[in-house]
Amino acid sequence: MQVKRLAAASVATLIAAAPLAVKAQTNVTVYGVVDAAIESADTGGAVGRHTNVQSGNQSGSRFGFRGSEDLGNGLKAIFNLEAGVAVDTGAQDSSGLFQRRAVVGLEGEFGTLTLGREYSPLAAVAGATDEFGQGFYGNNLSSFGSGRLTRRLANSVNYKSASFNGFDLLATYSAGEKNPGPSGDLKGIGAEFKQGGLYLGAAYHTVKRLSSGDDKEYGAGVAYTFADIGGLEVKANYLSADPEGANNKFKQYNLGAGYPVGASKFYVNLQQSKLENGAKGNAWALAYSYSLSKRTNLYATYASLNNNGLAAFGLNSGSNNVTPAATELGADPSVFTVGIRHAF
Repeated sequence: MQVKRLAAASVATLIAAAPLAVKAQTNVTVYGVVDAAIESADTGGAVGRHTNVQSGNQSGSRFGFRGSEDLGNGLKAIFNLEAGVAVDTGAQDSSGLFQRRAVVGLEGEFGTLTLGREYSPLAAVAGATDEFGQGFYGNNLSSFGSGRLTRRLANSVNYKSASFNGFDLLATYSAGEKNPGPSGDLKGIGAEFKQGGLYLGAAYHTVKRLSSGDDKEYGAGVAYTFADIGGLEVKANYLSADPEGANNKFKQYNLGAGYPVGASKFYVNLQQSKLENGAKGNAWALAYSYSLSKRTNLYATYASLNNNGLAAFGLNSGSNNVTPAATELGADPSVFTVGIRHAF
């Protein structure tokens, strides 16, 4: 009889404690984007125009898991694992499963501290001031191609401060983990200001190489939403990469606008890319999006780039690029897409 009483008491204790156990568990969200388009592209070179089904022309197709656990006293444990996927073939990103983002850390009144694979401070500023949301063809992701600017950081420690009167600070250290070192180590800082419809941001990176010099990466941007003009958005940024060595500094300027009309939104972006050796490319791009619901939209884009005789710059979408071969200097790429995107 005594054994039965003890067993009953144990069960009652477990039942009473169950709500506390549930509260202590990590809250996990599964999310993603599925984006596919029909694309007609011409690099401007010998290959000519071709038509494909592509994945990720507005937003890179992905799925991910994010979650948090309340540790008490305003402190949370957080994590995010995000993987890219190609909708046109079903393949995962070739560079790794969770190569988009893979972090774990702590969040509290002090701000947020994460370790793992994270976006750089410069990526945060460039993304916030790109009217195309680093998606439609003609966005500023072309400045991160060809090893110019660093968007994601492996082996990194990252800090974002809590907001103070609209200001927050970003700091990162990414270990190159190469021998002999220190090769590829990156240090970055950034600052953002948000108030009402205004955003201001700037960031700076240094990348350690095997020789004595460092590569430098920096940029600044601004965005403003005119609430009294129907939600008109204007965004602009300046991005630059200054690798060690002479005559190879890269600069890019972007100026874009977006205007919503009911379920529709119209976009335009102007872009200029330059190298210190005289190479220059001027691009213009248009995009249109129509929302079928809060999660699903149709879109169409057109982008064109004019390179001078020293340049072979290209156009980038969320996951793809239309770029002439390095030997095809002066080639002028263009691309047209029609697609559908669903977020879950």
